[in-house]
Amino acid sequence: MGFSDLKKQSSLGNLTSKLIKEVEKQSGGGDRATDNIWKPEMDKSGNGYAVIRFLPAPDGEDLPWVKVFSHAFQGPGGWYIENSLTTINQKDPVGELNRSLWNSGSDTDKETARKQKRKLSFYANIYVVKDPANPQNEGNVFLYKFGKKIFDKIMEAMQPEFEDETPINPFDFWQGANFKLKLKKVAGYWNYDSSEFDRPSALLDDDDALEAIWKKEQSLQDYVAPDKFKTYDELEKRMNYVLGNTSTRKAVAQETEYDNYAAQETKQVSEEQVMEKLEQSYQASKETTTTVETDDEDPMSYFAKLAES
Repeated sequence: MGFSDLKKQSSLGNLTSKLIKEVEKQSGGGDRATDNIWKPEMDKSGNGYAVIRFLPAPDGEDLPWVKVFSHAFQGPGGWYIENSLTTINQKDPVGELNRSLWNSGSDTDKETARKQKRKLSFYANIYVVKDPANPQNEGNVFLYKFGKKIFDKIMEAMQPEFEDETPINPFDFWQGANFKLKLKKVAGYWNYDSSEFDRPSALLDDDDALEAIWKKEQSLQDYVAPDKFKTYDELEKRMNYVLGNTSTRKAVAQETEYDNYAAQETKQVSEEQVMEKLEQSYQASKETTTTVETDDEDPMSYFAKLAES
């Protein structure tokens, strides 16, 4: 699809309904350090603010986002931080182990399954309109990793709850809207509840400039290409090492109560909460180890290094 076709879709308004249908279809069921991923930052008062614009799907791709499932938990053998094969509709060893634990009838096993459940993240291309913490980011294209809380706000914009609200496609260059990201801490967790979309408007008035932005987008499908995931055997080996297991418990083949629980938990737990918990564990680990060189190292990067050790 060329840039002119993208604008034609905008005027026809067909893309929004297509995106909504795709969300409904998808609802069933580790960052790479080289990626150009943008992250919001908090100021000294514990608040963060930025204005971003979600961008259309990259050239040759159908959706402006991808979703990725992952697991992040600690065991006797260290940290397990891996993307889940369920992202690409394949069996995953942690998911099968959790299903077995959930069905064991033991409350202790159920609690273990809760701690090891998969987390949901989304990736999209964004244009940074305003970034007070890092002004050099303004006017540039990045990938943005976010959780279900922000994705829900995107869906609310496309499918507003009340009839006096006009639906918009937040990913549209011309009829979309800037997203005012407001970050604060509530009960010790990152919270995005105050974030909101601005009034619909064109990102820029110059179509040539918009096309230049569009051509800078990174592939999203690259994140969910099968060759970007470790194999089942590799993940199982890492899982057993982290958990101190010599053998993997047999999974229950049929859909079970656990599948229903996991699906509901995915809706309730945001990636920001997961990252915050990891950061808290990381800060605690600095008090007892000298292996971290700087206080500014990214928590997930640090845990990823541990996972490879």
